[in-house]
Amino acid sequence: MLIVQNTEHFRMETPTILTIGTFDGVHLGHQKILARLKDLKEELGLKTVVLTFDPHPRKILFPEQKDLKIITLIDEKLDLFEKYAVDVVVVYPFNKAFSQLDVKHYLEEILLRQLNVKHLVIGYDHKFGKDRKGDINTLKEHAEKYKFTIEEISKKDIESIAVSSTNIRKAIEEGNIELATNFLGHPFFIKAKVVKGKQLGRTLGFPTANLQIEDSDKLIPKIGVYFVEVIVEGEKYFGMLNVGLNPTTDTDNKLKIEVNIFDFEKDIYNTTITLNFIKWLRDEKKFNNLNELIDAIKADKENCLALINKI
Repeated sequence: MLIVQNTEHFRMETPTILTIGTFDGVHLGHQKILARLKDLKEELGLKTVVLTFDPHPRKILFPEQKDLKIITLIDEKLDLFEKYAVDVVVVYPFNKAFSQLDVKHYLEEILLRQLNVKHLVIGYDHKFGKDRKGDINTLKEHAEKYKFTIEEISKKDIESIAVSSTNIRKAIEEGNIELATNFLGHPFFIKAKVVKGKQLGRTLGFPTANLQIEDSDKLIPKIGVYFVEVIVEGEKYFGMLNVGLNPTTDTDNKLKIEVNIFDFEKDIYNTTITLNFIKWLRDEKKFNNLNELIDAIKADKENCLALINKI
């Protein structure tokens, strides 16, 4: 998959099948569009292109909505596009200037000159251009003139899946990981760097990798203990992960994310790993002493091991 993030001089030399969107979560509704692109590639013999944006347009258009959290950051989104067999992903920088492009410039300069669109696939209610004045009717008006064809994935087709990024965010924030997975069609995941911590887990018999998420816009699940799949340098492991304040041992009131990886002893400091969330286990709790904490962690691990046998 070709990833284009320097868009200033980029141009597709051959005609393309194109879709456009933010694709936060790359959920089942989005996957329906991507599947259509794949089918069209077999029919038309053209490369498939996704035009997406970074940062999330709502961050620029509605800066007052400071609580908006992103399900999939751009590098996570790119991993998923590759999984769903997209040929080219063009990541356009979304800023005020881009949001003010008129419909004519958007069509002629970006869709046609740069992306060489031959066939365009969009989700229902797609809007574009300054003040979001462009829509399916605008595209149909220009399609014959600019010699491209267009199709819209209908509202009925998308809503039959009964999924939205808003519903997914809500499920994750509530710790309803199984529901989020059903909506997404893949696990909710976090990519994070392993950093030095207090190494308290090691003294308790459960060494943990302390995780640092670089982007504060990333959606973090509900505080609590989770059963997770961990991808380290391409290898899969299972583990238990805690999102919380560590109230039994810490008083700094800072949110921490740490994972105990089962049957794992490698030094992975400064390594970026992937955490696939499988199930929420319990709320975080302040225990009276370390012995109670250790007993709870042992019970958590037993629960996780039982879940492994059911996968």
